[in-house]
Amino acid sequence: MRRFLQDLDLPATGRFHLRPSFVPGSGTGMSTASLLAVAALAGYRGTVLRLARACVAAEGASDPLMFRGPDRLLWASREARLLSVMPPPPQAHLLAGFWGPPEPTRAADNGYADIADLVRAWARAPDLAGCAALASESAARCQALRGPQDDPTAQLARDLGALGWARSHSGPARALIFTPGQAPPAGLQALRAAGLRDVRVMSTGNR
Repeated sequence: MRRFLQDLDLPATGRFHLRPSFVPGSGTGMSTASLLAVAALAGYRGTVLRLARACVAAEGASDPLMFRGPDRLLWASREARLLSVMPPPPQAHLLAGFWGPPEPTRAADNGYADIADLVRAWARAPDLAGCAALASESAARCQALRGPQDDPTAQLARDLGALGWARSHSGPARALIFTPGQAPPAGLQALRAAGLRDVRVMSTGNR
């Protein structure tokens, strides 16, 4: 934390008490969000790119949460580099939760599936069903490469009639994707019964 503040030319003093919405290492961006909160509380007024680089120096990676519309950015998380502005995700309802333990960022971990073809398809702005299919393929590739093999999320998506499913590529966050208003009432209980924790209804595409 001292190095992070010094990298931003902020005083490396004080006490910060944070209550993140999710456990850091869950694949939800909480580590980056916590650093951004500390920078704001310490009075940072510089550029977002410098802030992103300081986050990478502190943790080895960063989500692009310091930018407006981060859900539209194709972002090199270990380089603090913006690759492209993408179409925004369409409106969807998610049944979300966590499967497995937190996975703190490991900067040397490069064992991720190649999804360059899926990025090109997303850039063509598919509809919700198309986006859900791309998310499902991305999640399936990650699952095949990184496991865990007993993850029930894909089967839950089939059982509950979801358009698709998604997962963090470096954390236990999972989600089933539905047309707004179409998530089944018993869906959250089904996720809990399958072993997911902290389950909730969320949404995308809110503007």
